[in-house]
Amino acid sequence: MFKRRNIVSCGICAAIGLIAAKGEVAAQGAPGFSRKIIQKTEYPGDKYVCVLVEVEIDPGVLVARHTHPGVESSYVVSGSSTLSVKGQPDRVLNAGDGFQIPAEVPHSVKNGNAKTKVVATYIVEKDKPLASPAPE
Repeated sequence: MFKRRNIVSCGICAAIGLIAAKGEVAAQGAPGFSRKIIQKTEYPGDKYVCVLVEVEIDPGVLVARHTHPGVESSYVVSGSSTLSVKGQPDRVLNAGDGFQIPAEVPHSVKNGNAKTKVVATYIVEKDKPLASPAPE
């Protein structure tokens, strides 16, 4: 009986995990924008995680205003776009440029005429969404 209960509990946890993962992907999946998690490394303790991500943005796409629950450090691999960060002048980013965005600061990206690829590292609080919509 005990084994059966454990198996049922594991099955329920797995189902919840799959549903949560699909919800996270759906929230991140906007037309013309993709985010692929390359690696996650947990820091000692239980508060932060480092997430290495490959981001691709199709030509002309606007990535809506959003925030992250920690610092974003990014490098533009290819393409160009305009980064709008609250409290700062807009900045045109080209291949070879790097940028950082403080935790919880609203920002958006308007992509240029070609596909843009960015490699981003997020140092964020565990168990929070990687990105959340921010009001205009």
